Amino acid sequence: MKILNATQMQQQVASHPEFSGVITIEQAGSTLFEHAQGYYNRSEGLRNTLQTRFGIASGCKLFTAIAICRLIEQDLLAFDTKLKDCLPIAFPHINGDLTIHHLLTHTSGIPDYFDEAIMSDFEDLWQEYPMYTLKRPSDFLPMFQHGRMMFEPGEQFHYNNAGFIVLGMIIEQVTGAPFSTYIEEHVLRRCDMFDSGYFSLDCLPKNTAFGYIDEDGGAWRTNIYSIPIQSGADGGAYVTAPDMTKFWRALLRYQILSEASTKLLLKPHVQVKEHVYYGYGIWMKIENKHVKKYHIMGYDPGVSFHSVVYPASQTILSVLSNKSSGAFQMMNIVEEQLQV
Repeated sequence: MKILNATQMQQQVASHPEFSGVITIEQAGSTLFEHAQGYYNRSEGLRNTLQTRFGIASGCKLFTAIAICRLIEQDLLAFDTKLKDCLPIAFPHINGDLTIHHLLTHTSGIPDYFDEAIMSDFEDLWQEYPMYTLKRPSDFLPMFQHGRMMFEPGEQFHYNNAGFIVLGMIIEQVTGAPFSTYIEEHVLRRCDMFDSGYFSLDCLPKNTAFGYIDEDGGAWRTNIYSIPIQSGADGGAYVTAPDMTKFWRALLRYQILSEASTKLLLKPHVQVKEHVYYGYGIWMKIENKHVKKYHIMGYDPGVSFHSVVYPASQTILSVLSNKSSGAFQMMNIVEEQLQV
C-alpha cells in the first residue's frame, strides 16, 4: 500500500468542486487526511465541517444487524429463529421457513417495498404512501405485508430493504423499546458516537446537513419530500465522519459485540458476484481468500455514503455527502492513491 500524499489528495478533491461532503482517512490510529467541502445549508451559506452530521441511507443496515447479534448473544433470538416464531404479525404469503439469517443476508425472498433491481425513482413511493407517515418500522408494513415471495428462502441474494424493516420490528418486539432508541443506546453509544443518531427530517439538530437534489439549469431542492421522515431499520441514520471512525475501531476491537459474534457478522455468508460477498449488514471484497475491504454504503435522493476498512493496512476511510452522488468517486480517488 502506498503512502498517502495529503497535498495531492487535497488537490484532487478540490478539482471536483461539485463534491459536497466530508472525507476522513485514518491508518493504524493516525489521521492521514481530513477534508470538508461544500455546504450543509445552501440557503444560509453554511459550510460543511468535520462535525457536520450526514444521512447515510442504507449504510446503517449494519447497525441493525449488530443489534440483532446483541439480542442473539443474550439468547433472546437465534440466527435460525423463524420469523413466524418471533414476530406476531401475519404475512399471508411468506414462507414459514424464513429465518433471521435469511433476513440479515438478503436471501429471504420476501417482497420488497422498494426493489432497487427494478425500480429507479424512490420518490414514486410517496404518491401512495406519504413519506411523512413513516415513523416506525411497522409503518412500512402496508407496502409489502401482503406481497408474494420473490423466491424461496436461501435460494439467492437479492438486496432487500423490507427485510431490514422486519428486523427492526423484531428488535422492537423483543426489547419493548422503539427501534431508534435501542440502536442509539446499545450500538451507537457503546462506540462513543454521541453526535450521531436517528433524527426526524422535520426536526433535525444543529450541524446536520440538508440533502440536496440538483436539477437542470442549476436549480436544486432539498430531499425533505423524497425520503421517509424518520430514519430507521433499513436506512437513514445521521452520523459524523469522526463518529464513523469510532464505530469501526469499536467494532474491530470487540467493544460492541463479542469476538465470536463479530466474526460471524463479518463472515462472508453469501457470494454476490466475483470477489464480492455479503455478511450480516456488511459488504466485503475478497481476493485469494483474503478480505481486501469491509464496506458499507448508502444512497438516497440527496445522500451518498461510503465507509470502508482495509484490514491489511488498518486503514479506515469514510466519505459522507449531502448530494445524490459523489461519495463513490471520492472513494475511488483515495483507492487509486493508496493502490488498494
